Amino acid sequence: MSAASFIVVLNCGSSSIKFGVFDAAGDARQPLWNGKVQGIGDDRPDFGASTVPVRPVELGSEHPYAAALQIIRDELLQWLAGRPIAAVAHRVVHGGAKHFEPVRVDAPLLAELRALVPLAPLHQPFALEAIEILLREQPELPQVACFDTGFHHTLPLVEQVLPLPYSAFQRGLRRYGFHGLSYEYMALALAQRHGDAARRRTIVAHLGSGASLCAMQGLQSVATTMGFSALDGLMMGTRTGSIDPGALLYLMEIERLSLDQVADLLYRRSGLLGVSGLSSEPRRLVEHEGDAGEFGARARLALDLYVRRIVREIGALTAVLGGLDLLVFTAGVGEHSAFIRARVCADVAYLGVQLDEAANVANAPLISPPDSRVHVGVEPTNEEWIAARHTRRVLQLGPARLESA
Repeated sequence: MSAASFIVVLNCGSSSIKFGVFDAAGDARQPLWNGKVQGIGDDRPDFGASTVPVRPVELGSEHPYAAALQIIRDELLQWLAGRPIAAVAHRVVHGGAKHFEPVRVDAPLLAELRALVPLAPLHQPFALEAIEILLREQPELPQVACFDTGFHHTLPLVEQVLPLPYSAFQRGLRRYGFHGLSYEYMALALAQRHGDAARRRTIVAHLGSGASLCAMQGLQSVATTMGFSALDGLMMGTRTGSIDPGALLYLMEIERLSLDQVADLLYRRSGLLGVSGLSSEPRRLVEHEGDAGEFGARARLALDLYVRRIVREIGALTAVLGGLDLLVFTAGVGEHSAFIRARVCADVAYLGVQLDEAANVANAPLISPPDSRVHVGVEPTNEEWIAARHTRRVLQLGPARLESA
């Protein structure tokens, strides 16, 4: 292992940075080492990795994100012990109308991607900050941007066009779709696990702090719930999902909210958190939905609305597909919340969905009984491996060393 070189994958969100280290010469799906800094911007951030117990860290208030990146860099240097890295791969949420394929990052590309920050403000600026720091301090270190919009490049034109004047589409206002690295992994993993069923009419539910559904046929994206931005579609942890645009006009015209205030409302103060007034996490709301009084009632309402929006969109995508053969749950909530899966499956039973309760509680790969007309599965996602895989293909990898700042 001493001669090995590595690909480091960074998955940057607004309040956390996940990382994984992969062998640059191999294709193992599990990282050799991985972890994350979470709680960035909160009072109690922490760091943990597969060989390091979770521990509190100090990030400061002036540049907490840069401080979090430095912690990851320091820990990586220690783990690498002088061994070289071949490249750094980044999950970049939005590639716009021009960038779908993974690409090596340079200064002109970075400038193009900065223009897309308003379309994904919870993710895009933080991935770009990590890229910019490394590009400035170690320009010889190859970096590859892997776009979450890329998998949805197969969407038919009727799914791309917004019902605005056609000139808007020509200017790049269109449905892009997101969570593409996750769905790309699903296309590979589900074909291996479920065979022909995965190649027919499949809906994957990526349910995390961000959430979306993807309808696949022949393992390709044919429709998805997120559109021009990562606000569209399902109700999420702090995001609205689809909302009547007239409500936004009202907020701005009648209640006099500024553009920045509306953006903050839509991205950070709505969804499960906004409706419940308690938490953006379904797990915590489940703990409180039995409470008496307003908190319990609002926790129940938030969960009911969350499930209803998922069920409504499953119905819509099933109509687009002309039926359903396989329904799969993934990401943090999808992989670990038996309660949410049970609620959703109960409400789409009319489609032929049945649930094996014991398998569901165990988060088993198949949670439907043998006689269920629609197979139902749980599949852990692996965005970092997809990014590492793309990086091997994009680059003629030459080893470089990660240096401390």
